[in-house]
Amino acid sequence: MTETVTPEAAVRSVALRAREASYELALATRAAKDAALHAMAEALLARATEVIAANAEDVARAESGGTPASLPANLVDRLRLTDDRLAGMAQGLRDVAALPDPVGEVVRGSTLANGLELRQVRVPFGVVGMIYEARPNVTADAAGLCLKSGNAALLRGSSSARSSNAAIAAVLRDAVASTGLPADAVQLVPGDGHDSVRALMRARGLVDVLIPRGGAGLIRSVVEESTVPVIETGVGNVHVYVDAAADLDKALAIVLNAKTSRTSVCNSAESLLVHAAVAGEFLPRVVKALQAESVTIHGDDTFGVYEGVLPATDEDWATEYLALDIAAAVVPDLDAAIAHIRRWSSGHTEAIVTEDLTAARRFTAAVDSAAVMVNASTRFTDGGEFGFGAEIGISTQKLHARGPMGLPELTSTKYVVTGDGHVR
Repeated sequence: MTETVTPEAAVRSVALRAREASYELALATRAAKDAALHAMAEALLARATEVIAANAEDVARAESGGTPASLPANLVDRLRLTDDRLAGMAQGLRDVAALPDPVGEVVRGSTLANGLELRQVRVPFGVVGMIYEARPNVTADAAGLCLKSGNAALLRGSSSARSSNAAIAAVLRDAVASTGLPADAVQLVPGDGHDSVRALMRARGLVDVLIPRGGAGLIRSVVEESTVPVIETGVGNVHVYVDAAADLDKALAIVLNAKTSRTSVCNSAESLLVHAAVAGEFLPRVVKALQAESVTIHGDDTFGVYEGVLPATDEDWATEYLALDIAAAVVPDLDAAIAHIRRWSSGHTEAIVTEDLTAARRFTAAVDSAAVMVNASTRFTDGGEFGFGAEIGISTQKLHARGPMGLPELTSTKYVVTGDGHVR
């Protein structure tokens, strides 16, 4: 008689193996970790056919309404892997290898009056769990960042990407093992149902931290149900504000880039605010340009006079569309723009376009988001763009980490105190 393995037991098994791997990773040299990262990058390219074929299964299932049910076009875009995207994943691993190793970095240190030497140093978390949706590139990004920071990665992607994630994880595990580090540094959490996710969220003592990456429902579920500490990566209800002192050519370019360069990502603009002083000149230009890019505008009464603009509701102001839609309003002044953002923002990224230094300073001081842009597209809120390498996510909370999370954000610290027979 075959014994049935419960989701809790299956998750506990992989978590125990991850814990053992984390002990070895914590002692690994930078050279050993970098060699593994380069091997992971080369293996992804060498076995690209295998990974792309697995991804094609997921995409076909998503487009045909198989199991799971068919996905909207923006999520299929996140799911799809191409040769170029696979090459980007490999380059991301190489980029992480080129970054300084955070483990062992002295955050601060001093010699106390009694002669004790005090150092606060960076150390790995240990076992990092990731729960994420649709995007199989996260499997490689998370594995690479966790390995470089000395952490074992427990990865739970969505069932929509199960074939892709399994193929990528198999490639990465083989590559890590080939360099002498433990293959269990990278593991997928078994199971497709919510029971396995719940078991991961309750694996306190085996998993040190959980990072959810996906839509609002996923993030809320992990934050509310988990007994494992969570670093919350938030949704991106992102705003662009065009000030009275804006260069309108710059403003138009920024709005278009922020909204249309890639709609399915969290740093894409979802709301546009325009100062009343420039509305008469700017609105005809921006409406025409956005509609030329097939963007549906959900606007207030001032925007509503233009053909094709739909009336905006409170739901529109609160929505992360992740699609070719944008909410738009005219505001009487800078303070009204700030008030609107305070009410509706998810705390991810906001941008101001202005040539007025005083307005820029007031906006950056008053807006409480993880990233605030001045005369730049919101699409720059990204670990790679910030020079961090591939990010693990963008945190919208205020404790431990905020904004794009690179290698230092995947470490904790401990104090090392050195004496010479000191007693208290």
